[in-house]
Amino acid sequence: MKIAVTGAFSYTGKYITQRLLARGDEVITLTGHPDNPNPFGGQVKAYPFDFENPEKLTETLAGVDILFNTYWVRFSHGDNTHDRAVSNTKTLIRAAERAGVKRIVHTSITNSSMDSDLPYFRGKAELEEAIKASSLGYAILRPTVLFGDEDILVNNIAWLLRNFPLFGLLGDGSYSLQPIFVENYADLAVEMSGISENIITDTVGPDIFTFKEMIQVVAKEIGRPARLIKMSPKLALWASQIIGAFVGDVVLTQGEVDGLMAGLLVSSEPPRAKTHLSDWLRENKDSVGMKYASELKKHYR
Repeated sequence: MKIAVTGAFSYTGKYITQRLLARGDEVITLTGHPDNPNPFGGQVKAYPFDFENPEKLTETLAGVDILFNTYWVRFSHGDNTHDRAVSNTKTLIRAAERAGVKRIVHTSITNSSMDSDLPYFRGKAELEEAIKASSLGYAILRPTVLFGDEDILVNNIAWLLRNFPLFGLLGDGSYSLQPIFVENYADLAVEMSGISENIITDTVGPDIFTFKEMIQVVAKEIGRPARLIKMSPKLALWASQIIGAFVGDVVLTQGEVDGLMAGLLVSSEPPRAKTHLSDWLRENKDSVGMKYASELKKHYR
């Protein structure tokens, strides 16, 4: 089959692309950075998103059977807002319809809701509705926090533990999250591309931690002490901004604080993934957190 993957040179899309190439599919990628280094060489041809030119975008998708969409923004930065990401994705969906794409495998988020006060979760819900209203067959996958090589959250938690004597918790750290290994997620995404019926499902890992417990797991596996202090969310956000100024990045946002503390990163469905965070950390203890992972450097510079 001919398949299009948004962000094949980035994180989730890269692991999906690896699996598609391994099974012999022809893969193209849509990207906001078509001149970035291509880890797949001549195997994957890169095209710009062309959101401002829907006809060109439709032309790019001509002949594509399945579209894997991982495009989104973690936080609003300059013109790259959540509202713009929603608008751009709707343009992509319409272009896929016009191009005759048969199925979309779309990355959403657990507990997305049109009633949410959080732009991230509300925007994801709006896109789910747009996909369901389209002519495309679909698999809408709802992960939580992804971990693995090149991740942001777990790596930077480990970096903080390695480089600072204390780690500040948001409140008491009792709110929960349910991370999923990125390669498990890629396996599930490719599997769902071969199912004929429409499906919406949470895609989460086997571990449910409180945030405090997860920090302790990371600390244990990388061999660092977990000296935890409780901080008000406002103070923790302020501290993250100081660290962000030092590393030239956005470490944490108010929306992420609110979503995490509201327990939105946990599923009520059975886990579909099998890899435990502690097992992955044990195998990667000598590399995880050795360098800070910058969101701005990765996506905007």
